[in-house]
Amino acid sequence: MSEGGSRRVALVTGASRGIGAAIATRLLKDGFHVVGTATSEAGCAAIRERLGNGSSQAEIVRLEDADSVAALYEKLENTCGHPAVLVNNAGITADNLSMRMTDVQWNSVLDTNVNGLFRMTRPALRSMMKARFGRIINLSSVIARMGNPGQSNYAASKAAIEGYSRSLALELASRNITVNVVAPGLIATDMTSELTQVQQEQMLARIPMGRAGQADDVASAVSWLACDSSAYVTGATIPVNGGLFLG
Repeated sequence: MSEGGSRRVALVTGASRGIGAAIATRLLKDGFHVVGTATSEAGCAAIRERLGNGSSQAEIVRLEDADSVAALYEKLENTCGHPAVLVNNAGITADNLSMRMTDVQWNSVLDTNVNGLFRMTRPALRSMMKARFGRIINLSSVIARMGNPGQSNYAASKAAIEGYSRSLALELASRNITVNVVAPGLIATDMTSELTQVQQEQMLARIPMGRAGQADDVASAVSWLACDSSAYVTGATIPVNGGLFLG
């Protein structure tokens, strides 16, 4: 929360379920006015149900559509104001072995995860620079550094996010705007619950802590990066992976 007592706005993409929902809930508890996005009215309804009628709102946005992103920012300007904190959480997968991967599978993941993140970030920069304050937090994945068979498009997109974040951090540091990455490992969500028992056991065997993480573990890292006490941290990638990958 800002010093004057007014709530800073935190914009969280992909907030209808899983990690995004946990992040939105945590930032609301931290005192932010939270704007959660989804791709459908059903997703927005889930956000409203989770966050309640407090200082929050749910908005539809499609990251692959520049006009949709522009409309969102125009609406925010006329309602709660531009975000002081931007959490780029939304992303998609379209798995396949590289030799079988179609152009549609490759392009859809890169366009949503990388180009969509850029589309969401650029409009926030002018207001953050004017305010001389901002927190940009991008969600990556342990797969960006480890790789994963059948997810070359996803791994490429998440590696690109980390490189983009480091470059952006250098551009914005003098304006008191930090840019950081949170890179989860295996997190217990509805997506991971779709894995077979054998797949889950194989992944858990590689994790030194011997268990999957929780969405709240990721939300806690985002919460710290969004607050004033992290002001001297920028260009970092924070791993939340139980020791699955070190470095």
